[in-house]
Amino acid sequence: QVQLVESGGGLVQAGGSLRLSCAASGSIHSINALGWYRQAPWKQRELVATITSSGSTNYADSVKGRFTISRDNAKNTVYLQMNSLKPEDTAVYYCDADVGALRYWGQGTQVTVSS
Repeated sequence: QVQLVESGGGLVQAGGSLRLSCAASGSIHSINALGWYRQAPWKQRELVATITSSGSTNYADSVKGRFTISRDNAKNTVYLQMNSLKPEDTAVYYCDADVGALRYWGQGTQVTVSS
């Protein structure tokens, strides 16, 4: 099993920045990729960004150029640097670990962007 603990959410004004962190523990050797997803009220959970064990990244079109995903393998931690935040980025952000047949999720961290 994999355990994921997110941190770094909060309230920020439009145009501001936040950095989310997700610390992984447990069977981390089995993780193929780590990612960030978000879910706004009354909407489905959507992909924000992913990063594979080799460092390849993928971003949703809505965050390209503003968000950066990175990982520190020594700390078993994945980060999401969010710049130029917009009110539409308001959501609960979830960390995800892809271990092939299974996926694990963190508890989520709230990001609120005020206009």
